[in-house]
Amino acid sequence: MSENGSAPGGLALVEALVNTRDLELGRDALDTAEGRAAFGIEEVGAGELAAVKELRESLRAACLAHAGHPPHDAVTPLGQLLSRAPLLVTVDERDGSARLAAADQGPLLSRVAAAVAEALTDGTWLRLKACELPECHWAYYDRSPAGRRRWCSMSVCGARAKMRRYRAK
Repeated sequence: MSENGSAPGGLALVEALVNTRDLELGRDALDTAEGRAAFGIEEVGAGELAAVKELRESLRAACLAHAGHPPHDAVTPLGQLLSRAPLLVTVDERDGSARLAAADQGPLLSRVAAAVAEALTDGTWLRLKACELPECHWAYYDRSPAGRRRWCSMSVCGARAKMRRYRAK
């Protein structure tokens, strides 16, 4: 629902994964073959799908923490999940620049770990946040100058929150 487009670089993958679950409508795109195909995981067993959903909810909890909010559910710590993903240090032979990359492009966990590592090194990881409204918690990339954006959409979630505050008065 974000108003400013998707996150930069590999964070777009993380943002898209978090946003596969619509808390307000109770829908989960990962429950459909089409939703899983967007992440290259069309053919997964029940155990693998549960692991992907666990990763998604741990990423959501990290996005909530970036926005200063407590976790939405009890989740496995993200660091514990990402520690299972093999990463490689790659060095560009032309300019000598180095970066972390997924050891295997197949597993979603490795691609997410590489995206998080890239975002850490370029300083964008803490800008990936989750909307503060409990019925939303949609991931968005905070492009505001001060980095203090609170909602995925000012016109929807921001307006709802402000209306609730107004009515409470």
